[in-house]
Amino acid sequence: MKYISILGSTGSIGVQALDVCGNLGLAINALTANRNIQRLEEQVRRCYSVMAADQCPRYAVTADPELYHELKTALADLPVQVQAGMEAICEAAALPENDIVLNAVVGIAGLRPTLSALEAGKDLALANKESLVTGGDLVLSTARENNVHILPVDSEHSAIFQCIQGLSSPDEVEKILLTASGGPFYGKKQADLEKVTVQQALKHPNWSMGAKITIDSATLMNKGLELIEACHLFGKRPEDIEIVVQRESVIHSMVLCRDGAILAQMGAPDMRVPIQYALTWPRRAPLKTPPVSFRELGKLTFGEADEETFLCLKACKRAFDLGGLYPCIANGANEAAVTAFLQGKIPFLEIGETVCGAVDSLRPDGEGNSLSEILEADSAAREYAAKRFSGKS
Repeated sequence: MKYISILGSTGSIGVQALDVCGNLGLAINALTANRNIQRLEEQVRRCYSVMAADQCPRYAVTADPELYHELKTALADLPVQVQAGMEAICEAAALPENDIVLNAVVGIAGLRPTLSALEAGKDLALANKESLVTGGDLVLSTARENNVHILPVDSEHSAIFQCIQGLSSPDEVEKILLTASGGPFYGKKQADLEKVTVQQALKHPNWSMGAKITIDSATLMNKGLELIEACHLFGKRPEDIEIVVQRESVIHSMVLCRDGAILAQMGAPDMRVPIQYALTWPRRAPLKTPPVSFRELGKLTFGEADEETFLCLKACKRAFDLGGLYPCIANGANEAAVTAFLQGKIPFLEIGETVCGAVDSLRPDGEGNSLSEILEADSAAREYAAKRFSGKS
């Protein structure tokens, strides 16, 4: 029996991952959440109601220590060990019984659990792109040292990964064509975005996701983060990756081969597909997802990403070119800015301006070869953002 720990089980990816695990008959070793302990309790109870006892979670963890006693009380009637705090999440990632760990934690908070899983010799299904954005070299070296696999869960990176599986060598890839939906504001200019509301930015045209990643999609920061992630995963430079807006989100990404052939991975916008492929690789298992009807679809449309309007994408490219800790700076500034926007403290366009300002202004120490350096750079970026937002409402 294959055992899995799901980090971030109450978010969009985690919820769908549990559905996939039920389809595959995987055993759930541990479930972790940030603060949504009501949903976490429901997930644990659901497992115990439909799964065999030896397949049910043995650990339930909340990131917030202040919620420990509430969660402990809620699950007191079940044989589950309740824990709290970041150290406990890292322990869940490194449990000896784990065969694979799915990291769906949001933001740089997922970096430490990523390292814990890899250091424990566990294969990692990675939905936390910030792990590679902020600590790419450290994460990859840790995976190599422990001879484990990092399997991408993001739909775009999974698509690229799937396309490469059909080649005799990754060296046959000339260029990566990284697709983007364009988000809710595709085709808009900065003047059109000055009064964007939170509700408007959260209306993604194709995908149902958490608030943070949905805002990142609206600013194209998500595509900038994915560009950096793709560089690390597939050993490419930004100039080897072309971002193509594919509005229907049917082509999830493509690779241009050195003989001119283009391979594409296509399908309905359903995250269960890349989640399941990461958990079953190198095999494919049955999954009841509706296939794309090209007769009904009629056409596929393409366009370019507008870096002059959506400054986050430009900032991410510059951060990767600068190297070292600059991608961490970009990510930290963005996380702070998105939080401020969701709280109504700053306007939408301030997000991109903040990310650009942090990358241009800060001079981080070190190259990002240690966790302490990465966390210090992240803190500096957040401090920069906080000072920038001071007095704004």
